[in-house]
Parts: sequence; C-alpha cells; structure tokens
Amino acid sequence: MENRIDFLIVLDPDVSNRILMCLEDLFDLVRVSAVSRSWRHHVIANGLCKQLCLRLFPQLSKVDRVIELTSSTKEPTEVGSSNFMEWENLKQEHRAYAFLTRGFTSFAVKQLIAEAISASSTDNYPEEGIDNTLDPSDRAGRMASYWSSKGQSNPAVHETLTYKLDGDLCLIYEINIQPFQAFFQWGLPIYSAKAVRFRMGHLKPPVDGPMGESVQDGADNRFIWTYTSEEFPMAQENRLQNFKLPQPVLCIGGIMQVELLGRVQRQEMDGLFYICITHVQIVGRSLSPAFSVDIHEPSKKLTLKVLSYNQPSLLEVPCGNSSVYLQRRVRDLRQIVNILRGNVYVPDYGWGEEEESDDEFVL
Repeated sequence: MENRIDFLIVLDPDVSNRILMCLEDLFDLVRVSAVSRSWRHHVIANGLCKQLCLRLFPQLSKVDRVIELTSSTKEPTEVGSSNFMEWENLKQEHRAYAFLTRGFTSFAVKQLIAEAISASSTDNYPEEGIDNTLDPSDRAGRMASYWSSKGQSNPAVHETLTYKLDGDLCLIYEINIQPFQAFFQWGLPIYSAKAVRFRMGHLKPPVDGPMGESVQDGADNRFIWTYTSEEFPMAQENRLQNFKLPQPVLCIGGIMQVELLGRVQRQEMDGLFYICITHVQIVGRSLSPAFSVDIHEPSKKLTLKVLSYNQPSLLEVPCGNSSVYLQRRVRDLRQIVNILRGNVYVPDYGWGEEEESDDEFVL
C-alpha cells in the first residue's frame, strides 16, 4: 500500500485521457470521478462525460451551448474571474452530458407519438384521417377506424404520414405499422404499401414576409430532415408489422415521417389503388421532460437545455393512452356533429340485420 502510484499524476494527461476513454459505460466513468478530488477534477476538466456522450451519439456534436434551467440550479452570474466562470461551465457540461447519457440508456422505452401532424392525402377527411392511426383498434364502435389515402391509377405513387414525438430528443428503436384490412369489402382486401421508409428531423423556423408577417411553407416544406432510413418491405398482412432500425437513431427536433412506398391493392369499386393504415407505433426513449433543444438556423447549431435532473418514474412516464383516448373522443364527437349536420361519409359495410345486433359492434 505504501507504493501506490496515481497514474493521473505520473502519466502525461493525453495518455491518461486515452486510458479513461477506453471506458464505454457511463457508470464506470462516474465511479472514476468519485475516486478522489483530483480524479474528479481530471474528468470534468477534460470533458470526459461529454466525449463519451458524443462518441455514442455523434449527432450531438452540433451542441455549442448548454443551459441549466432546473429549479435547483442557481441563476447564472457573471461575477468572478474568467477561470472561475470557465470551471463552472465545465461542471455544468459534466452534469448535463452525464445525465444525458444516462437518459439514453436508462429512461423507459415507450410509444413516442404525441400527436399526428398531417398526411400527404386523405380520401374522406376527417372520418379516414391520420388521427385514426393513433388507436390500435381497427374499429371504433360501429365505424371502421383507419387512415386512407386518396385513390391513384398509378400504383407507384407514395404517401406520407407525419407525427410529432413527445420530446425534442428521442432515441428511436423501431416502428410498428399495421395495414388496414377492409372487413366490409368483398374478399377482405388488405391495403398495405409495398415498402416503408422513415425520416426524422425538425420544423423549419417561420420566415418573415415583406410586411413583417410570419410566413409558413406548404405542408411538404415545413420540415428539415436530418435522417432517412433504408427501405423496408411491407407484407400484405393484417398484423402489426415490426420495422427495427439497424441501430437506434437519435431524432433531434421531435418530428418523424413514415413514407409508404408503392401500392399493392386495387379497390374493386373504382379500380384505383389505395393505401390504408390502421395503427402506427414509434418505439424508443424520450428525454422529455428532462431536456429540450433549440435549433438555430442556418448554422444548425444546437442549444441544449436541462430542465430537470430527475429521472421520470414509470408512473410519471406518459404511455400515450390518455392522448389516444382524447383523440378518439374528439373524433367520435366530431362524427356525431357531422351526422347531425348530414354531411358525414359513412361507408357501406354490408352488415345484415343479424350482424348489426352482434355484441361485437355494440357501443
């Protein structure tokens, strides 16, 4: 014990950093910083937690500023020497990147869709709107529940469904999609796509017009996409189909688009090709409400905001059921209003009197 040697003191700092950066587990790095004051100082001064986080998630290399807005954090102050302020900033980055890495590896895996934004087309809006894809059931009372595209004579025409995720920073693992099987049409056709592809990104900032008014682009131009996946073939089967990304992808900005590529099913009634989807799930980890980001244009630089250092418990993590329930209630009320006004589209399901009395279709 008398011959103990502290290699952080004996070795060159660059060599010490190379040794410590061989650690791939955040908790090992945290244990290192707890060995002694000098070791903690070394970890913070060299930004080792930040380096580990950027190695795991290189998209965060665009972060040029970290701001703590937690209730337990003192208001920033400019009082003190420049060395003191620099050290305080390094400690802030150390806390932020350590907790950020922990969040990406230990926050609950859940369904991430917060709301449906838009569909590239809808056959009968709102009865066949994108909001229906938030509900896992293909029926809502007596009504079928699904999104339908407009019909096309060309089966190569693709469609898109765009969703807002429940946080600015989300780590996406997989997407699950269920095509719709028309149980009210002869032959029970399934209106799947030939393939799917996924894009992630963020909203464009509003642009001021010549009169100083905010001008928004069209629906297809409101987003900046920072990631596009490979194509995944979709089966023409009535089941929740799993599309797992080769490795988790960090979505910065909280917007995800499902591209439905090609059509396979022609509707007998009009001879046109349609794509119809019952349900969409986006599965991964959200760092909300602990973190948010500001994206600065045109530099693409990011400001990382720390809102809390508390890990959400399972009871605090929203599972999306309440959002789906509210969406469904709004949709049902909207349908009731449209029926009373006499301007609702009600497809002919072809149910006989005996089928109408079946308990399966009772509200």
